Amino acid sequence: MQPSDRQWTEAQAEAQLRSLELFGMRFGLDRMRRMMTVLGSPEQRFPSIQVLGTNGKSSTTRMIAAILERHGLRTGAYLSPHLISYRERVLIGERELDPDAFARSIARASWAAERVNRTLGQDDHVTQFELLTAAALWQMAEQGIDVAAVEAGLGGRFDATSVIDAGVIVLTNVGLEHTRWLGPTLKDIAEEKLAALGSGATLVLGAQLAPAALQVAERIARERGARIARPSAARSTPPPSAPGAFQRRNFALARAAAEAHLQDVGIAVRESAVREAALSITVPGRLQLIDGDPPTVLDGAHNPDAVDALVESLPEVLPDAPLALVLGVLDDKDAARMLGALLPLTERAWFTAPPSSRALSPATLQSLARQMGFEEVACEPHPARALEQARAWARERGGAVLVTGSVYLVGDLLAERSRMQERRSGNVAGTQAQPGSSSR
Repeated sequence: MQPSDRQWTEAQAEAQLRSLELFGMRFGLDRMRRMMTVLGSPEQRFPSIQVLGTNGKSSTTRMIAAILERHGLRTGAYLSPHLISYRERVLIGERELDPDAFARSIARASWAAERVNRTLGQDDHVTQFELLTAAALWQMAEQGIDVAAVEAGLGGRFDATSVIDAGVIVLTNVGLEHTRWLGPTLKDIAEEKLAALGSGATLVLGAQLAPAALQVAERIARERGARIARPSAARSTPPPSAPGAFQRRNFALARAAAEAHLQDVGIAVRESAVREAALSITVPGRLQLIDGDPPTVLDGAHNPDAVDALVESLPEVLPDAPLALVLGVLDDKDAARMLGALLPLTERAWFTAPPSSRALSPATLQSLARQMGFEEVACEPHPARALEQARAWARERGGAVLVTGSVYLVGDLLAERSRMQERRSGNVAGTQAQPGSSSR
């Protein structure tokens, strides 16, 4: 079957992606390079900006695309993970792919993966992230974009996104995460992330890089002949509409990255375009206020550094009121440190389980909290019920609700909220369609 003959629906595309979860993670670029060859090297048809780091990658990637789009460039953005739909991961002109384009991309990448898999050993296989990355790069080439902002997944040296030859690389920050794969120290992790830096590229460094990571970045830049750029402390950068001090730092970093690319292509930076981009920014799942009665915020902070940034910015979005915490964490995260930052703000906590085989049990979170002297806890494995109980408690006390700890948890609750809204809309539509009907 030729790739053009494969007509998939969005549901078939998502089923194909879910089937690849069984194969897990496999490092190495060989499969991706073969995929790119089969697909006609789409990654070579446009320049790219790669965004590396522990936290802030998705927001920074969105912001880079927004700034460049308002300078007249047609942009593509590749993000991970998604909250509700895989389609969220690929943006063209800041818009998600429509269902047909998404399905066509996954079908084409799956066709390429089948050919690559035939050349691999019995225990080797194209992974889900590789398939998604290949589909995104192919679709961007098909759409004729001018530049792509590409968020790396895990690491840099062997991450699937490093198949691109990025002229600008951004390092947001470096934290102690995924040490099993990236190494035990900040220096080791920085080395792995910046192995993707190409000769003569521009390296844009976040303002909050730890000294150990900064030393590695400066050394690797010297060795590769790369130019270092940083956000300008002297220049006034407009605050983005997305709340939070961390988002203001992300936007300043995104501006520096966008300026580096604009300089490469000979386009002058326009302050009016930067301001328009700042005003347009929304980042789903980060400090997202979903209701005002009681005030309820969802935030996908999933490690201690991200939780610290959340705590710093929480007063911008929630009132000074009794706080109900709904927390779900994966088992490879430092839950104790996350609790240490969140519990001093909390009057009552509900511990739940994100929809993942790697979810830490609510009972384990409860045990950790009690070791810290915090007793006002409840365990509710079902996230929607935990949120319902927390909201009822907060409503009675004039309080507020914070849901955090995992992107998977936030995504699950947003999906449940979307389903409820669809059901209500369906009921309303049904009633309007039959205005003379009555119920018995």
